[in-house]
Amino acid sequence: MPINDTSSKLLSHNGLNTTFISSADTFHVRDDYSLSASSSYYPRTNSDATTKAKSAGNYNSTNGYGLVNAGSAVSKAAGKNTFADVPNLGGNNWGADLVNAPESWANGYTGKGVVVAVIDTGVDSNHEDLKDNIWTNTKEIPGNGIDDDGNGYVDDVQGWNFADNNNNTLDDNGHGTHVSGTIAGENNGYGVTGIAYDAKIMPVKVLDESGSGSYSAIAKGIHYAVDNGANVINLSLGGYYSNNTLKSAIEYASSKGVIVVMAAGNDGESSPEYPARYANKSGIAVGAVDRNNNLADFSNRAGTNPIAYVTAPGVDIYSSVPGNQYATYSGTSMATPHVAGVVALMLSANPNLTDAQVRQIITETAGNNTQQTSTSDVGSFNISSVGHQAIAEIPVSSTSAKNFFNVQSLNESNTTTSSFQDVSTLTNTSTLVNTKSWSQFQYYDSTLSSNNNTGNDDDKNDDNQNSTDIDKMLNQFTQIQNRLEQYQKLFGRI
Repeated sequence: MPINDTSSKLLSHNGLNTTFISSADTFHVRDDYSLSASSSYYPRTNSDATTKAKSAGNYNSTNGYGLVNAGSAVSKAAGKNTFADVPNLGGNNWGADLVNAPESWANGYTGKGVVVAVIDTGVDSNHEDLKDNIWTNTKEIPGNGIDDDGNGYVDDVQGWNFADNNNNTLDDNGHGTHVSGTIAGENNGYGVTGIAYDAKIMPVKVLDESGSGSYSAIAKGIHYAVDNGANVINLSLGGYYSNNTLKSAIEYASSKGVIVVMAAGNDGESSPEYPARYANKSGIAVGAVDRNNNLADFSNRAGTNPIAYVTAPGVDIYSSVPGNQYATYSGTSMATPHVAGVVALMLSANPNLTDAQVRQIITETAGNNTQQTSTSDVGSFNISSVGHQAIAEIPVSSTSAKNFFNVQSLNESNTTTSSFQDVSTLTNTSTLVNTKSWSQFQYYDSTLSSNNNTGNDDDKNDDNQNSTDIDKMLNQFTQIQNRLEQYQKLFGRI
């Protein structure tokens, strides 16, 4: 859900026609402070309460493994020494600079040959900065009313619309187009240059114009993307509840070598929401930082139970929106496509990488890693071997324990909540999941329903980490850790 105090600047690429938009999200694209079967879009905030991303050790409960590093990750994927630094591009390309994407470009890795499925509100495939980078189903004959490739979808020339069950994947919200520009905006000298600017975008529409959708539609979208040639899937969306159908779809993608990159959510909570929490086994979860690598106050943290969680630029991100225009959005929905783009760069360097290998490389080369990057062989991913912290760190912005179902905005002066339906047994694609959306334009209702999730999922045990008792215990551990660090300094050990 987007924060209320977040304005989005809508611009044409020539800098004219400036408009300010206020928006919010639900389980939607993850670029806001809202979440539901929607995106994670979070409009820009002027809050000074941002939490600085911590860099002690490999994994911590605040920013996971830290800032993603394209230069190191791609060089390791290619089996080469770490790429040399190149000058920053500056301007609206600061996000690419922060994740060291130009280092990869300078060595010839631009995402060419890689297909990234944007499972979202659709994509403006006619946008001047995207039209040459839209995936086309070459096995389908346009407009003949026949399912030429026999995949069950008629005339799915440029993806499929699971929100309306047709082949119209155009974006009627704006969120999916913004995400797409960050991933694969063309390198044409204007507008936005994507992290993997030679990759192809596969539009898969699962969210409606408000940024809402169903878990079943999202799961079907994942299966469609995997079965039709996607190499990477961007999920800038999320919700409060675990859902076995969605979880199985992500595991299916992983089993087929497709890497799913998921927004952590925009609630400022101590752990990600779903599906990002599934990054304990499959895919990658992404939190948001600003241009100074400070963790955004709205970004959900990594959590005490280690998962493949990294951070990326997600505050004031300039990218494409429908109608050949551009806008500045904030949210974990905006951070996620940066990482999806980095994964696309990695696969352009080494198309044989598995989900486990990508997860391993991404986390081992991220900002919190203290080990030296080398050309060592890529082994199987072992989350338990990548820096478990004996004592969990408490997010600086956490002043009190939060109820898991509380969807309050971080803007305490103007709080909004959203209502949502139980999604544990979604069988009807028309059932909307109105939990917090991460898309830009989904607003929350003034009341919050108390529906319970009846799905049987072992991940539900993770929710207990938000309890007050756990917070108290962790605070005690933190105090002990601080004392130990003081003693170590006295003895000259650090």
